[in-house]
Amino acid sequence: MAISLSKGQKVDLTKTNPGLTNVVVGLGWDTNKYDGGYDFDLDASVFLLGENGKVTTDTDFVFYNNPQGANGAVVHTGDNRTGEGDGDDEQVKINLPKVPASIHRITFTITIHDAAARSQNFGQVSNAFARIINEATGEELIRYDLGEDFSIETAIVVGELYRHSGEWKFSAIGSGYQGGLASLATDFGLQVG
Repeated sequence: MAISLSKGQKVDLTKTNPGLTNVVVGLGWDTNKYDGGYDFDLDASVFLLGENGKVTTDTDFVFYNNPQGANGAVVHTGDNRTGEGDGDDEQVKINLPKVPASIHRITFTITIHDAAARSQNFGQVSNAFARIINEATGEELIRYDLGEDFSIETAIVVGELYRHSGEWKFSAIGSGYQGGLASLATDFGLQVG
């Protein structure tokens, strides 16, 4: 049975699941009733961070236009432009043993595409979640439901996998940002031009 986390909680992933190598991180959301004339296009992105909390190269930013990072150990499976239907809207597959030692944290974010131009924010989004699945068995190991504490934010740092004493742990972060993806990217060390 999945461990359900609240904001700020941390949990062991590999220590409590010996032999776990391949995981799928599923991210999902629904949009509330909205009649601003535009569809919502939410995007999951991943930042592969070094010890200093920053990306080392542009390829450490994994998203629908750069679907692979960490020498192929982290793979974004594709962009879902509508968020329709149940289950995961976007997924990232990770081969934990193959993640290079230089990567200390794998940070998962959700942003709203073109949020400013469309006057959209996370106050109009509900049921956002992240979950970690054992790819071999399909078993859901960890689930984090973000709740409804967002209003004007256009980007969310959902959570991160991080190394601790040779094991992988997951931290439920749930921090909202204004300024969308550009703001996040700058914070994580990318040059946004």
